[in-house]
Amino acid sequence: MNEQGQAEGQATGGQAPRKPPLEAGLHIVATPIGNMGDITLRALDVLRAADLIACEDTRVFAKLASHYGIAVPTVAYSDATQDAAEPRIVRALASGKRVALVSDAGMPLISDPGYRLVRAALAGGYTVSSAPGASAVPMALALSGLPTDRFFFAGFLPAKPTERRRAIGEAGSVPSTLVFFEAPHRLAESLQDLAELLGDRPAAVARELTKLFEEVRRAPLHELAAYYARHPDVRGEIVIVIGPPSEETARSGETIDAALRTAMEGASVKDAAAEVAARYGLKRRDVYARALELKRGAA
Repeated sequence: MNEQGQAEGQATGGQAPRKPPLEAGLHIVATPIGNMGDITLRALDVLRAADLIACEDTRVFAKLASHYGIAVPTVAYSDATQDAAEPRIVRALASGKRVALVSDAGMPLISDPGYRLVRAALAGGYTVSSAPGASAVPMALALSGLPTDRFFFAGFLPAKPTERRRAIGEAGSVPSTLVFFEAPHRLAESLQDLAELLGDRPAAVARELTKLFEEVRRAPLHELAAYYARHPDVRGEIVIVIGPPSEETARSGETIDAALRTAMEGASVKDAAAEVAARYGLKRRDVYARALELKRGAA
């Protein structure tokens, strides 16, 4: 036992020190993303001591509450209910209550509602703290086998094809590993767009993390796109991880020009430039300037 531990033991008669009471305020609490055993001891302490728990879906949280014997009033706080729920939660904070915020799985606010509530709590001068825990983003990143020193989390890809391709083009030029969430029924289509726009970068598709049928499939983007085109009935929560642009991005001018001419056949100059810049890891403004030159030369 170190000196601090000895002092604490002596001060409490050799027993472990008592836990401090939960402070009034908003407490952001991570919950498991699949395996019930992945909740932290601190998270359980906070949830059991709270006066009110704001849940993305009270029915989903009820399963966790039943499993761990958490008997605390809940209120639904989701994209659909936050306008009605936020005033009630802020009133609870104003009266000195201890409010916990949880999402359906993982760390709240990560592609989940909660930002507005945190902002309102901070504006009111109330304490905001967090009990961290499981999150699909760092877990998928760690299992992907791709560089982890720098990454960009872009949330869910848009459902509409045009918006999705634009989002991929914008993220593709970021010089880091990319992380996306995706719905199962859109996975094959999104991987096809990713392969077309980003080239054959190494990637991984992580599915059902921490659950019984956890799977991480690692391959170049075109192979993943082809696999899920043949197996479209995939299920579960999905994370796509894509390696950063290759260091060999100093392509010849002829290669970039050819790619731009092809892209501009079916897209605007702006969209074509974004697509080519993302594919080769180049600056969009430079590629856009070259695209304008080619467009004027062809006129």
